[in-house]
Amino acid sequence: MPNPTLQVIVASTRPRRVGRSVADYIVERFAAHGGFEIEVVDLAEVNLPLLDEPHHPRLGRYEHEHTKAWSATISRGDAYLIVMPEYNHSFNAALKNALDYLNAEWRGKPVAVASYGGVSGGTRAASAITEVLVTLGMIVSNVAVAIPMVQSHLSDGRFVGYPQVDQAIEATHTALLTLTRGLTGA
Repeated sequence: MPNPTLQVIVASTRPRRVGRSVADYIVERFAAHGGFEIEVVDLAEVNLPLLDEPHHPRLGRYEHEHTKAWSATISRGDAYLIVMPEYNHSFNAALKNALDYLNAEWRGKPVAVASYGGVSGGTRAASAITEVLVTLGMIVSNVAVAIPMVQSHLSDGRFVGYPQVDQAIEATHTALLTLTRGLTGA
């Protein structure tokens, strides 16, 4: 049986963002532990307009090609890791917009969060997005990654891990893989 597909969603779309670097580091660590086929889904590349579908997402009656493509992308995932910044003590608008576009595609699938930011490491944003994920019917892991003072862990634009974050990444991988296998039988 093939490994389940984990989609790593890079939430930040801001120019000069660090989110892609953080995601790349986490993907490298997850890949080393195995168990998932990993696909990176970068919201900056997806470039969804502000929700513009005339029908509620729960109906699945998508009219725009960008929504149909987004639905097809997310439908391929068996589980998700959202790599997200904290903006003003909460999650960013591009992430909320991407989540709101769909409904059934998210339901019943496991998700974990890797947040980053200043002193809090994005934990306020992770806490705020949890209610949204639960409302979408996702199975939210109780294990997460939080990276405080993320800017101090960059070298030449690349995120450089350290023991505490590596331990959190490993624990998140294990928890997410356990959830996914339990739900998919993979």
